[in-house]
Amino acid sequence: MKLPFLSKPPRIALLRLSGAIAARGTSPFATPGISAQASGQLIDRAFGLKRLAEVALVINSPGGSPVQSSLVAQRIRRLAEKKRVKVTAYVEDAAASGGYWLACAADEIVADPASILGSIGVISAGFGLEEAIGRLGVQRRMYTAGSEKSFLDPFRPERPEDVARLEALLAELHGVFRDWVRARRGARLVAPEEELFSGRFWTGRRAVELGLADRLGEVTGELRARHGDKAQIIPIAARRPPWPLRLFSGAALGGALAGGALAAVEERAAWARLGL
Repeated sequence: MKLPFLSKPPRIALLRLSGAIAARGTSPFATPGISAQASGQLIDRAFGLKRLAEVALVINSPGGSPVQSSLVAQRIRRLAEKKRVKVTAYVEDAAASGGYWLACAADEIVADPASILGSIGVISAGFGLEEAIGRLGVQRRMYTAGSEKSFLDPFRPERPEDVARLEALLAELHGVFRDWVRARRGARLVAPEEELFSGRFWTGRRAVELGLADRLGEVTGELRARHGDKAQIIPIAARRPPWPLRLFSGAALGGALAGGALAAVEERAAWARLGL
């Protein structure tokens, strides 16, 4: 017999996955973002709670590396199946591109009406600088062993065979992304695939209509409605070590600052593609 005064409330792990998705070295001057390394231990801690009733993923990401997206999503699914725990994704500003890849690791996707979801595509961008170095009087000298080693060298004219090779690679990666979304969303996708997998993105309200999300809502209200006011919502956050500034030499400190600044610029560009 279960005695009411001895029963313990359910526990919900609330794990935020925020920022661009990329494999980067650790730096005290850069936000950790999302990666298998940065997020792996947090995911393990979330699923390791006792009396765990649900894992709530609060996602706010413009995307990034398809490999890191896949690794993080697979880890979530593996633990969800092992622990037999429901996973729900709650989208804040965006779950786009790799961010949507992560959202699909959940059993349900809940979004705000103004959230951005989708961008199921793959992108590669670069620069052509061959004319610029010519104006500067600079000669490009590069030697390779392997005919394809200088693939898409930005300091040489673009070769059609390089473009064709890149397009084939992007198409293959796009296929992996599409297969993952099909496997996770299945019959809930109600729009033609040509539209859903075009790289377009939509508001949360429209995403529900298309089957990319299940309903509108926000994390606290949803969890209280489902588990009651006595449920324990436990945030899972990184334990930040103190900044060891005294351990940095001048060169190392400059490198760390530069790396953090570059990561911030890359992330800002990813958000800008969504108009955010």
